[in-house]
Amino acid sequence: MSATMTSVDAPRPAPAAGRPLLWRLARAGAAALGGGLLFASFPPRPLWWLAFPAFALLGWALRGRRLRAGFGLGYLAGLGFLLPLLVWTGEEVGPGPWLALVAAEALFVALSCMGIAAVSRLPAWPVWAAAVWIVGEAARARMPFGGFPWGKIAFGQADGFFLPLAAVGGTPVLGFAVVLCGFGLYETGRQALAFRRTRSMPRGAAAAALLALLMPMAAALAARPLVDDSAEDGTATVAAIQGNVPRLGLDFNAQRRAVLDNHARRTEQLAEDVEAGKEPRPDFVLWPENSSDLDPYRNADARQVIDDAVEAIGVPTVVGAVVTPETGKLRNTLIEWDPARGPVDTYDKRHVQPFGEYIPMRSLVRIFNSDVDRVRRDFGPGDEVGVFDLAGTKVGLVTCFEAAFDDAARDTVTHGAQLISVPSNNATFGRSEMTYQQLAMSRVRAVEHSRSVVVPVTSGVSAVITPDGEIVETTGMFTPGALVAEVPLRSSLTPATRLAGWPELIVVLLAAGGLGTVAAGAVRKRRRTADEGSRMDAAAVKR
Repeated sequence: MSATMTSVDAPRPAPAAGRPLLWRLARAGAAALGGGLLFASFPPRPLWWLAFPAFALLGWALRGRRLRAGFGLGYLAGLGFLLPLLVWTGEEVGPGPWLALVAAEALFVALSCMGIAAVSRLPAWPVWAAAVWIVGEAARARMPFGGFPWGKIAFGQADGFFLPLAAVGGTPVLGFAVVLCGFGLYETGRQALAFRRTRSMPRGAAAAALLALLMPMAAALAARPLVDDSAEDGTATVAAIQGNVPRLGLDFNAQRRAVLDNHARRTEQLAEDVEAGKEPRPDFVLWPENSSDLDPYRNADARQVIDDAVEAIGVPTVVGAVVTPETGKLRNTLIEWDPARGPVDTYDKRHVQPFGEYIPMRSLVRIFNSDVDRVRRDFGPGDEVGVFDLAGTKVGLVTCFEAAFDDAARDTVTHGAQLISVPSNNATFGRSEMTYQQLAMSRVRAVEHSRSVVVPVTSGVSAVITPDGEIVETTGMFTPGALVAEVPLRSSLTPATRLAGWPELIVVLLAAGGLGTVAAGAVRKRRRTADEGSRMDAAAVKR
C-alpha cells in the first residue's frame, strides 16, 4: 500500500467532545435493537432473515470494544432478545420467574459478546466471532441445572434458506452459518464504506468479508440434496390426538379425569370415523404428554378408560401419563398401550425441566416465590432411550422440553427410529408463542435427522411434519382434534446424525483458537511493556 493509502483500521482524528457519549449510546441502542431483531426472527413470525441485520448490528456495536464494554453491550442484546422470547415462562406465575430466568440467560449472551469483542480485531474476525456465539449457546444448553437451550439461533430458521445445514451438522452448524453470515454482512458493508472513503481496500480483508457473507449461502445450497422426504421404508398412517384441557393455566390438571376423558373420547370418535370410512385406519395412535395425569398403574378407573379407548381404535397407542410410585420421584412416562395386552413398554422423560417438573434448591427458591410449592413432588429423569415398535414402525420418543436438546432426538434415531414423536403439554403457557417456538424445534429436528415428526399436544398446536421440515397438518389451539396422516418412514442417517457432537466440538475448538490467540497477544504486549519499562528504569539509573 502506498503512503497515500490509509488502512481501514488507521487511527482517526479525535472526536468532538460530545461524540464519545453519543457513540456509546448509539452502540447500546444498536445492541438492544439487534437483540430485538433476533426475537422478531423467531416463530410464529416467518421473518427468519431478520437474524442477519441483527448480527450485523451486533457486529457494529461490538467490533473493537473493550471486554467490559462487550459484556455490557452483550447483556443489553441478551435482554432485547430473551425478554420477549421467554415471556411465556411467566404466563401463570407472574413476572418474577420470567425476569429471573432472562437475567440469568442473558449472562451467557453477555459473555459471548465479551468474547466477540475480544476476537473482533483478529483477521477474518467474523469466523471467530460466530464460533464464540455458538460456544455461548453450547454452555447455555448445559448449565445450570442441565441447561436451557431455548433460543438457539437455529430454532429461528425453520422457514429459512439455511435450514438444510441442520442435516450437515445439526443446530451448531446451522446456527454458526447464520451468525457468520450476519457478521459477514456487517464486515462487507464496513469494507465497502472504507473503500468509498479512501479509494483503497486491503484485499485480504475484503476477501474475508465476502467469504463470511457468501460461504454460508453456498454451503446451504450445497446441502439441499440432503433434505429428502421420500419413503425409504414405506409409509405409516399415524393419528395424533389432541383432547384439549378443561381450563388454561397452571390449574389445567386440577380436573385430571376430564383431561383423560377428553383424549379417550376423541380417540373413540376417531374410531367411529374410521368405521364410517371418514378417516383411514391408523397403524398407531399418539396421545400427548400428560394426557393421563392419573397413574393408570395405580388407578383402576383410569386404566379402564384407556383400555376402552385403545380397544375401540384397535391399534397400539402411546399414552402420556404421570406415574406415581409409592416412594421416590414421580415419572413423566410414555406408555405403549396394546389393544389386547394393555401397557407393554414405557419411556421415562430423560430431560426433566427445572422449576417446572422439579425444584432445585427448593427452600431457597421458596423465599422468592411460593409458587414452587405447586410442584409438591419432584419428577425424576429416566435413563433409557425411548423407541417403541408400533405395528412394525420404530417410533422415537422425545417428550416436550427434550426437543430443545440435541442428544434427545439423535439418540432415538441412532437406536433405530424411523419416525419421531414429540408429545407435549403446553396448556400451562396459554395462548403464548411458546407452542410455536417448540413446533419450530421439531421442524429443525425433522431436517436434522431426515425423519417425519409427529407432535401431539394436549391443547395445541399439534402437527405432522415431513422429513423436509414441512408441516402437512395442524390443529388449532384449545380445540379437540385428531390428525390422521400417511407419513414417509426413513432409516438412512444424515451427516448430522452420524457426526453427533463433533461439529459442535469443532466450533468450540475454533473459538478457543481465536480467544487463545487474543490472550497470547495480550501476554506478549504486557511483556513488551514491562521490558520497555525496565529498560527505561535502567537508563534513568545510569543517568
